[in-house]
Amino acid sequence: MKDTKKIMSTAIASTLLGLTIASSSVLAAKPGFEKCQGIAKAGLNDCGTSKHGCAGLAKAAGDAEEWVYVPEGTCDKIVGGKIKAAK
Repeated sequence: MKDTKKIMSTAIASTLLGLTIASSSVLAAKPGFEKCQGIAKAGLNDCGTSKHGCAGLAKAAGDAEEWVYVPEGTCDKIVGGKIKAAK
C-alpha cells in the first residue's frame, strides 16, 4: 500500500511539474506583443538578461539590455525603445 501511495505521489508531482514548465514556455512569447529594450523602469522588466535571471530585477530605469512586452508596432514609437532581436 505504501509503495502505491509513493508511486501515485511521484506521478502527480511529475505531472504538475510538466504542466508548470509547459505553461511557462507558453507565456514566454505573447502573441501580438514584441520585446522592447531600453524602456523598462527599475524593477519592472519582464524577464532576465545577462545581468540577472528574472523579471522585476532591473536595477536602473532605461538600461539598454532590459526589456518589457509592448503591443506590436509600439516600440518604435517610444523614445529609447529598440526591438529585441530574436535569438
